[in-house]
Amino acid sequence: MATVVHPGAGKVTATYAPIAKHFGVTVRPCPPRRGNRKGVVEKANHTAAQRWWRSLPDDMTAAAAQASLDEFCQQVTDLRKRTDQAGNRCTVADLAAAEPLRPVPKNPPIAVTTVTRKVSAQALVSFRGNTYSVPPAHVGHQVSVTHRLGAATLAITTTGGVTVAVHPRRTDGAGAVVRAEADVTALNTAALAAFSTAAPHRSKRRIPPGPAARRAADVLRGNHTPAQPASVVDLTRYAEAAARRRTLPADPNANPNPLEGNNFS
Repeated sequence: MATVVHPGAGKVTATYAPIAKHFGVTVRPCPPRRGNRKGVVEKANHTAAQRWWRSLPDDMTAAAAQASLDEFCQQVTDLRKRTDQAGNRCTVADLAAAEPLRPVPKNPPIAVTTVTRKVSAQALVSFRGNTYSVPPAHVGHQVSVTHRLGAATLAITTTGGVTVAVHPRRTDGAGAVVRAEADVTALNTAALAAFSTAAPHRSKRRIPPGPAARRAADVLRGNHTPAQPASVVDLTRYAEAAARRRTLPADPNANPNPLEGNNFS
């Protein structure tokens, strides 16, 4: 219902108005809160689904299904009993034959497909298995891809309605990447402008936590007592101790002449 008529305003949508104009019909939406009128349409759909759709085999083609539906309508739905405006008994087929309908136009109606996409970091927009380029200034932005039924091209527009790219449409699912020459040049210019001759970032320095960080850690642990400063040991004390121990101290009980008293004969 919302595809044809706006739910709040009750007016025909802009996408369905060309179709109604093409077939030369007037759209008369069903008023709200009219269950009896809506039930007639829903019951017809229910009958077609239960009595015809469920009886189709799984391997039936679309053309064979259409032929089966036409036969079902002629033998079942068209023979339903109705009453015309004069009060005479007739069938649905008789009422349809008496309606002054125009012939179906030979050319198909104008249909436009519009989808919303986000531009990738490579300035590309995906649409039905292919990607199409846009200027790199629109990277990360939302754009609309519009394709008219039967047209060989598609257009990419911004949210403000400005057309930024028009590309020839490729076969769905081909995985093709379509880039305009101007978009390639702009993308190369933006990539080269991003280079810098500045010095590289210095390596990360490991800085021990300070007093403020220690107090915050105590609060997170649930210990609200002030943190005690950690003892710092001066390494010069280790150097002085090592310098004094370069030679072993003399043993007072040791024999000054170890060869004395030994018999080597």
